Amino acid sequence: MPDRPEVTAVEIARLAGVGRAAVSNWRRRHPDFPRPAGGSDSSPTFRLDQVEEWLRAQGKLAELPLLEQTWRRLETLRDPAGHPAAPLIGAGAFLLLLRHEPAGWDALAGEPETRLATALPRTLNHLAARLLGPAGAALLALPALYGSTELDLARQLARLVAEQRPEPTTGADAVARPAAVYEQLLARHAEANTRQLSPTPPEAARLLAALAAGGEGGPGSVLDPACGLGALLLAVPPTATRYGQELDPVLTALALLRLALHAPDGGAAPLALDLRPGDTLRADAHPGLAVDAVLCQPPYNERDWGHDELQYDSRWGSLQVPPRGESELAWVLHCLAHTRPGGLAALLLPPTVASRRAGRRLRAELLRSGALRAVIALPAGAAPPYGVPLHLWVLRGPRPGDGFRQVLLLDAGAGQAAGEGGRDRINWPELHRTVLDAWRAFDAAATAGTPLPADRPGVRRVVAAIDLLDDETDLSPARHLPPPVPSGGPEGLLHLRGRLTELLGELGDPAALLPAVAAAGPARPASAVTVGELARAGAVEVYSSGQGAPSRPGGDGGSGIALLTDGDLIAGTAPSALLDAGRPPFTTRPGDVLVPALGPGVARVVEAGGPLDGVALGRQIHALRPEPALLDPEFLAGQLRSTHVARRAASHASTTARLDIRRAELPRLPIDHQRGLGAAYRRIAAFEASLDQAAILAHRLAQGLTDGLATGNLTVE
Repeated sequence: MPDRPEVTAVEIARLAGVGRAAVSNWRRRHPDFPRPAGGSDSSPTFRLDQVEEWLRAQGKLAELPLLEQTWRRLETLRDPAGHPAAPLIGAGAFLLLLRHEPAGWDALAGEPETRLATALPRTLNHLAARLLGPAGAALLALPALYGSTELDLARQLARLVAEQRPEPTTGADAVARPAAVYEQLLARHAEANTRQLSPTPPEAARLLAALAAGGEGGPGSVLDPACGLGALLLAVPPTATRYGQELDPVLTALALLRLALHAPDGGAAPLALDLRPGDTLRADAHPGLAVDAVLCQPPYNERDWGHDELQYDSRWGSLQVPPRGESELAWVLHCLAHTRPGGLAALLLPPTVASRRAGRRLRAELLRSGALRAVIALPAGAAPPYGVPLHLWVLRGPRPGDGFRQVLLLDAGAGQAAGEGGRDRINWPELHRTVLDAWRAFDAAATAGTPLPADRPGVRRVVAAIDLLDDETDLSPARHLPPPVPSGGPEGLLHLRGRLTELLGELGDPAALLPAVAAAGPARPASAVTVGELARAGAVEVYSSGQGAPSRPGGDGGSGIALLTDGDLIAGTAPSALLDAGRPPFTTRPGDVLVPALGPGVARVVEAGGPLDGVALGRQIHALRPEPALLDPEFLAGQLRSTHVARRAASHASTTARLDIRRAELPRLPIDHQRGLGAAYRRIAAFEASLDQAAILAHRLAQGLTDGLATGNLTVE
């Protein structure tokens, strides 16, 4: 690894916010552009310090946020032949020091660099051994000597933690800041490696954890045999002993550090964390372990999962080895083998596992044994792969003498209209209520021996296991549910039709609702100013939420402060989540303009008393607070909604287009002219919102009428 960090042309382009072609032009046109320091003729590398100096002298380098600076420093530590996430291990270990022994860094920070190069890694290794035990410290494999780049990274991380928006008004806030920084770095890594990483979203993880909560205080022990970055284990209470296994040793180390950063300090004893690397099916790292709850989103559609060498594995019990093409059922049996009698296992699985012919024998045996208790169909977008409506299987560890043989079949996405699916369209509070209310009522009745909850047409049904045992043993909920009744019945549809008629009547003549416009003549170049320049001039304040505040679904606890997600903002709906805890770094107020970083063409003005007033912001949202005497909010929002501005301010990664809000250009106009345009933009936005609402009502009405006629609940007069 070079002593001085080097960057490629692509990284220079990202640093300056331009395309790679621009960097090639600079190299040809500017003789003072830094000379290559390494790489090859086709892919040269340049010294980062020289590149930054040249860009700054040319006025092409804006001051980067500290998080971006830290991320770039991490990238310089990456070994091209090694794991791309390896530098995050050292970063996490240092954040662990700031989290659990902040005084240790205070004592070291002023030391000479030659002493700090050995003292800091020694301190980190001792801390890792104390908190994670010898096996955990060995997994991190921290070095014994740090170079100047590693020390610079440590100083940047310390500054980043100190500059976190939530002020340390309480001890809890102070210790949470290192964990918040690590969450931002992990999110950035996951975003940059979407093909290699598909972490379970926090909302889905909390749903599985809530299913496993059981009695007072939650489960005492939890296992995730395919833990990835630890999302499912992070969702359970930190008082539980958490076990995990992951094929990738680097991801195992990152998950261990992530959980340790969120865990309360246990004093002299190591934390109750046991995460181990390895192939779970071929080499179970926790043989004989039986826990209160197993939570898992296993890898899907694996062909080489160990079928031949695991023919007589004890985890299959009295059953035979799962078929070669049923790797997901092998994971189901693995999870069940690690669940204590009466414990719970919850797995996110592809919907085909419920119906594939090759797995019908194993599905039948799970029904006969009473292990399988529920199959819950989730809407598409709940977890990766986001285009597939996954199933949630809930199992109980069989207990001797337990003769309960009923299964809850639930379609949790039944109330979602066609076309409303997708990662950003899920109503998580409603989904949590639907799933948890149905499961808890069913499970309580099963435990107490009381009557089972009544069926709900189109949504849920409790079915005797014997009624599912046929030639197919298809467990897909939609195959067994009674036909749905149109929402509200015939009276509800009449009411819906009346609302639609009223709204269409209000729309009337579009010419009366839209501003009168005329051709402006030949276009003339107008003087423009960027949002970044306006911010430096004091005309607007810019807040970019980045990773966002920690949240949980609305109605599921939390601080009571509404939290707006980027999906809410794009859809134009009210906040769907609550702030997890503590004081938010930023809350909106009337006149703010909110823009999603990944949703060009959307910009909304916060209105006094409206649903966006006084809310916290989730990740990937820009908030602009204009000075009304200098910059009109409606004018600002209208300009940011324009295709021209969004296109010019976009920066592109391999799979996404991101709005660089500070590069967005606005025309220089007097405030009176701005307000005139702002009023026109407001009328256009109101017209579009009314049309969107009419389209939603029309779709619901058409779907309700179609479903009612198709199921026989309605008839034609």
